[in-house]
Amino acid sequence: MRIGIGYDTHKLVKNRELIIGGVAIPYEKGLLGHSDADVLVHAIMDSLLGAMALGDIGIHFPDNDSKYKDISSIKLLTHVKKLLMVNNYTIENIDTIIAAEKPKLSPYINEMRQNIASSLDIKVEQINIKATTTEGLGFIGKNLGISSYSISLLK
Repeated sequence: MRIGIGYDTHKLVKNRELIIGGVAIPYEKGLLGHSDADVLVHAIMDSLLGAMALGDIGIHFPDNDSKYKDISSIKLLTHVKKLLMVNNYTIENIDTIIAAEKPKLSPYINEMRQNIASSLDIKVEQINIKATTTEGLGFIGKNLGISSYSISLLK
C-alpha cells in the first residue's frame, strides 16, 4: 500500500471559466492558471504521483510548455492513469476537500466524482469529494482563490 497527498490552489479572476472536477460551474470568476486550473484534479494528480514517488504535476506538465496551455486537466489525469498502469498500481480510494467561499459546490459534486472516476477507470465509490468554506478567513474566505487537498491510497 502507498499513500500520497496532494494540494493545489489557484487565484480567482474575472474572464475565466470556473472548472472544478471537470465540471464547468456557472460563476462570475474562474481560476487563473496555465491549464484550465482545475484545482481539484491538480490535487488528485499530485496525490497519485506522490504515492508512486513520481514527483508532481509541475514535472510532468510544466507550466512553461505551450502544449499544456488551457488544456483540460481531465486529459492530464488520463496520463497519470497510464503511469499507474505502467507502474502496476491500482487505486484503492481517493479522498478530497475543496475549500471555497463561493460558489456553492455541492450541486456539482456527483458530476465531479463521475468525471474523475471515468478518467481513472475506477468506481465512483472510490472517490470522495467534500466542499467546505473557511468561514470568511484568509484568501479563500475573502473569495480571492480556491484550494483543494487530496489523499490517495494505492495498492
